[in-house]
Amino acid sequence: MVLLGSLLNSLFIVIGTLVGRLFRNIPESMQQTVMSIIGLVVALLGIQMGLEGDNFILLVISLIVGAVIGEWLNLEGKFNRFGVWIESLFGKRAQKGTIAEGFITASLIFVIGSMGIIGALDSGLRNDHNVLITKGIIDGFMSIILASTLGIGVILSAISVLIYQGSIALFAGVISTYIPTEALNLFIKEMTATGGVMIIAIGLNIAGLTKIRIANLLPAILLVGILVTIIFLFQ
Repeated sequence: MVLLGSLLNSLFIVIGTLVGRLFRNIPESMQQTVMSIIGLVVALLGIQMGLEGDNFILLVISLIVGAVIGEWLNLEGKFNRFGVWIESLFGKRAQKGTIAEGFITASLIFVIGSMGIIGALDSGLRNDHNVLITKGIIDGFMSIILASTLGIGVILSAISVLIYQGSIALFAGVISTYIPTEALNLFIKEMTATGGVMIIAIGLNIAGLTKIRIANLLPAILLVGILVTIIFLFQ
């Protein structure tokens, strides 16, 4: 089953979120300390990812132009309105954090990175789900931590993961046929680096050190693909 790895990855996130909600009633002082630690750990993850890229100019251009496009489109506002709509379905606002905040933060952490792409390609091409299952276990533990502080919105990231990784798995044959391996590897490397900067920003936001509108940076990922295509065609 091509989608088995993606389904299990999403299931681990759902289970982790539900477990994390059991720890939501911890003292306020402990919440603040835990949030700061989570933020620093997430930022460290972002630094590791950011160092994987080789083209610093591509990284800078993608992020700056992507941020301008994201601000113009007001993607953060659209995500927040989606979260408010979800909250209205629950009948009340989340007590800790908003559903939109949990959804955006968790989705970016779980989706951005090389494991998701590589694992989904393995699922689609070789029916090998080990990478995605491993990623799912990691995401599950991370969702426990995130849900305990950011709320139930983290569970919605399971949908993002399923759509993203499932699409790659389903179209893996097409991707491998029409996209050269060298170009795909370059995209994965530079996308991971660009996403790493976003993860750093997420970590700093969680720690309360900044208020960067992360969703407005998402067009940078698309720009990485465009720039990598241009580089590959003209090298």
